Amino acid sequence: MSLARNTAVIGGLTLVSRLFGFARDLVLAAALGAGPVADAFFAALRFPNLFRRLFAEGAFSQAFVPVYSKTLAAEGQEAADQLAAEALSILLLVTGLLSAIAIAAMGWINRALFAGYADDPQAMALANLLTQIAMPYLVAMSAATLFSGVLNARGKFFAAAAAPILFNLCQLIAVGLVHDTPERAALAAIIGVSVSGVLQAIWVWAGARRAGMKARFPFPRVTPGVKRLVALAVPGAIAGGALQINVMISQALASFEQGAITYLNVADRLYQLPLGLIGIAVGVAMLPRLSRLVQEGDAPGARGALDEAVALSMAFTLPAAAAILAMPGYLLEGLYSRGAFTVQDANNAAMALIHYGWGVPAFVLAKIYAPAFFAREDTRAPMRYAITSMILNVVFGAALFFGLRSIGVAGFPGLAIATSTAAWLNVLLMIRALVKQGAYGPTPAAFGRLLRIVLASAILFAVLWFGNANRDWLEAQLGSKEASIGLLILAGGTFYFVVAFLVRAVTIGEVRAAFKRERGPAGGGGGLPPGFDG
Repeated sequence: MSLARNTAVIGGLTLVSRLFGFARDLVLAAALGAGPVADAFFAALRFPNLFRRLFAEGAFSQAFVPVYSKTLAAEGQEAADQLAAEALSILLLVTGLLSAIAIAAMGWINRALFAGYADDPQAMALANLLTQIAMPYLVAMSAATLFSGVLNARGKFFAAAAAPILFNLCQLIAVGLVHDTPERAALAAIIGVSVSGVLQAIWVWAGARRAGMKARFPFPRVTPGVKRLVALAVPGAIAGGALQINVMISQALASFEQGAITYLNVADRLYQLPLGLIGIAVGVAMLPRLSRLVQEGDAPGARGALDEAVALSMAFTLPAAAAILAMPGYLLEGLYSRGAFTVQDANNAAMALIHYGWGVPAFVLAKIYAPAFFAREDTRAPMRYAITSMILNVVFGAALFFGLRSIGVAGFPGLAIATSTAAWLNVLLMIRALVKQGAYGPTPAAFGRLLRIVLASAILFAVLWFGNANRDWLEAQLGSKEASIGLLILAGGTFYFVVAFLVRAVTIGEVRAAFKRERGPAGGGGGLPPGFDG
């Protein structure tokens, strides 16, 4: 299958997951509000979210897929499955020990990560309990990630892309059943997190079995194959998880301002939508393809694949960023302001969202450029850039946060500014390195296409800004805020694609070519995803 077709499978299923996630967020916002209970819950979610994005969407998967693909091609299925089994046994052992240590030490851990609530023993105790309940999710997701990597390496993307739906469904059901008090709703939701991890692991294991994997569970041993994976995955964990580590650091600082963790989390959910639908989808679909091209020594093909991925991702990311920048408050008011989550809470979250908005292209590009390193089994260079960006985020974020508070205004928007700035630094460092290596250099055609996408997105921004400025009139005509926002998004999206075709940012021929099935392994394995196998 082509990059665009694979991306459509992953992005489409991610969209379904995010829709369930949006419904979950609405239920949680209405049940928890934006006070200490909500801050404790979102503080507890930092661990499973961090590890899910490090493992399922980041480091381990990006280290495992090239190694597994190379072993599968060079030594056959039996050797590749043996490598997977050895890696799984070590992974379960390490994550099990890590979870046990974290559960035992959670009181001390949250004194650092939830320091702003050190004088509120009730909120601190709730955060400790919720995080302890969530930690088994790490063990389950480590297994799910490995099986997902097997599927992706074999060009089967459906089962792995569908698994996160269970994460949102389990929490949605749990809170729907138990929501009489904020504390009980938070407890039910976090139990749903751990249950979803087990269900996701079973789901992708079944998919890997259908794809032909011979699953075994040997006694943990540090074999040469495992050593090779560890050498790639440890620096990759830092490189692939730079954004999530930056978000976790920002939220730790935000604990000094009541409600700020919740505001950042709500903003995070909205800007993560284009990241999940586009950046992660394109990155996951592209890694097996890039790995194959690099192994074959096809440097022009690898550069062309990267050009295609950048153009494809920006064609959808830049209009999303334009919408966030044009009407952040209106989006959040219409989507979240109900129940215990007030209009003022939505406007506070918008103060962070607008600064995440101009960082959205960088968040997505990081997911596009990182596979260019991982396909060459180079995780050290991205690690160095990620460390640099994290240092900038911590220093700049702390300076802005406490500096703004010292003059009597909210400090948390400064954390969003620092996170976006650090993301752009990370991307620029990766681009510079790839250009120096000769692994990347956009052609004039690709650069011109990108400029046309920027032009179409700028026009969209102007249209949405005008709509936002006249939202009172729109609401009066349509009868509700939700309807006016829905119309703006639908009309803006339609307008963008019309303009994109008019300025030739996208052509009918390119769309047809992008979705044309590639022969053989060119698209990462060919064939239909497991869920569509006859």
